[in-house]
Amino acid sequence: MTTGTADGRVRRIVSVSLGSSRRDKQVEIEVMGVHFLIERRGTDGDSRRARQMLAALDGKVDAIGLGGINLWLQAGARRYPIRDAHRMIAGVTRTPVVDGSGLKSFWERHLILDYLPRTHGLTFRARRVLLVASVDRFAMAQAFAQAGAETIFGDLIFGLGIPLPLRSLRTVEILAAVALPILTRLPFRILYPVGEKQETITPRHERFYRWAEIIAGDFHLIRRFMPDDLRGKEIFTNTVTEEDVAALRDRGVHRLITSTPEMEGRSFGTNVIEGFLVALSGRRPEQLQPEDYFDLLQRASLRPRVEVLNPLNPPAP
Repeated sequence: MTTGTADGRVRRIVSVSLGSSRRDKQVEIEVMGVHFLIERRGTDGDSRRARQMLAALDGKVDAIGLGGINLWLQAGARRYPIRDAHRMIAGVTRTPVVDGSGLKSFWERHLILDYLPRTHGLTFRARRVLLVASVDRFAMAQAFAQAGAETIFGDLIFGLGIPLPLRSLRTVEILAAVALPILTRLPFRILYPVGEKQETITPRHERFYRWAEIIAGDFHLIRRFMPDDLRGKEIFTNTVTEEDVAALRDRGVHRLITSTPEMEGRSFGTNVIEGFLVALSGRRPEQLQPEDYFDLLQRASLRPRVEVLNPLNPPAP
């Protein structure tokens, strides 16, 4: 497998996000003898600016991540293209563009069913899990079901503001077949917080947070409505900044798990890490299978972040 040349050139990965520019980050790392510059650039919800930035980067960087939006949503075997996302990347023809789905399709399943139980003793059988959205992480939804968790799929709650919990993947698939062909053609900002909305926390749906032992999925959806009290909860997500971690610690979160590694205080989104792996491989995303990504993750020694933020039973004052 090609992992870069010895020409000394820095491999550059840029994530262009519809999210807030306040969350921008740049890190430099060396992996397997190859030097990488990884950047995240927010466009504050401005899709026109994102399109311009993507076109300007085409052919000038080794991989592009698409952040704050997915190319597809998935339920079961069916994928539903998000119109706004495909419009954004229409002008990119030379540099590979990834949205993290190639990584999410197998890595989060592996963490739930194998890595976390084996290395950290974390099992999910009979535990109460709130997955804030399953259609952007269907492999994670399937893994929780396979692990025997009691799961609420919060797609209606956190995506559409309808406080109706879904408790079976079959129900998710049926509703997705009806709604997603329509919803994926709407402006994406209707479905997901972009720009400055990512900086606002408005506590809602507290009974679902309170019910759950583990709150999982997209961090912006978790953060958008999270209550002040999350004592004893475990958060399974990614795309967290140092400020986000501090907010979770202040709310009493017991443990933070991110599927992507910590880099200088930041756990980047899966689109960033998938872009990094594509650049490391020297191949196009369509040439990579899950086993290729898995091999690269192992060889690069990239591990998920598992961090205790607060003890379960703090000492009495």
